Amino acid sequence: MLILSRKVNERLIINGDIEVVILDASRNSVRIGVEAPDYVRIYREEVYKEILKENAVSGVAASDVFDKLASSNKKPFDIMSKLKK
Repeated sequence: MLILSRKVNERLIINGDIEVVILDASRNSVRIGVEAPDYVRIYREEVYKEILKENAVSGVAASDVFDKLASSNKKPFDIMSKLKK
């Protein structure tokens, strides 16, 4: 894990196309902004865990859905119906 100190308005650049900026910092919280290409999915941890849990219940792995979408011109509904068969 990389650990850094940043001040308000300072930025981190990840992989050349993801930018994280510190918007505000107080004693108990930090506000950050993330700019990334549309294909990069960004989730808060608790939301991501809920997505994983729901996918496990449905029997569909998130990576399967994203891989199928990326490699096809079909609509998401068409792909989901095939994954569940």
